[in-house]
Amino acid sequence: MADFFSTPLGTLVIILAQCLAVLGFVMVSLLFLVYGDRKIWAAVQMRRGPNVVGVFGLLQSVADALKYVVKEVVIPAGADRTVFMLAPMISFVLAVIAWAVIPFNDGWVLADINVAILYVFAMSSLEVYGVIMGGWASNSKYPFLGSLRSAAQMISYEVSIGLII
Repeated sequence: MADFFSTPLGTLVIILAQCLAVLGFVMVSLLFLVYGDRKIWAAVQMRRGPNVVGVFGLLQSVADALKYVVKEVVIPAGADRTVFMLAPMISFVLAVIAWAVIPFNDGWVLADINVAILYVFAMSSLEVYGVIMGGWASNSKYPFLGSLRSAAQMISYEVSIGLII
C-alpha cells in the first residue's frame, strides 16, 4: 500500500482525497453558517426563523441547495448558448483554483509556491473574463453594459487590495 502512494497515481489519489475532505468541511460549515445567518435575521426581524424542514429547521439549507440545483436554466433567445453556460463555470473554476495555494494545515496545500499571493491576485483578476463573457453572450446591450460595469468594479477593487498588501 505504501508503494502505491509513492507513485504519481497514488499522489493524485492523496491530493483528490485532501480536496474532497476540505470541500466536505467547507460545505458542512456553510450549512451551519447559513442556518445561523437565518436565525440571526429572524431575531432581528422578531420572527421565529427557519423551522419548516427538519428538526429546528436544520435541513432548510439542504432544501434551498436542492431547489437551486433543480431549477430551470433560462437562456435568452438570441444568446450564444455555449458561452452563456461557460461564463459562470469559468468564474467558479478560477475562484476555486485560487484556493490551491492556501495552506490549510501542515502539508495540506495543493501548490506550495513562493509567489502564492501573486497567484491569488492573478486568479482573481482572471475572474473578470467570466463576468464579461456572461454579459457578451446574452447578445443584449444592457447585460453587456452591466457586465462591463461589474468588471470595472472588480478591477478597481483588486488595485486597492494590491496596494494594501
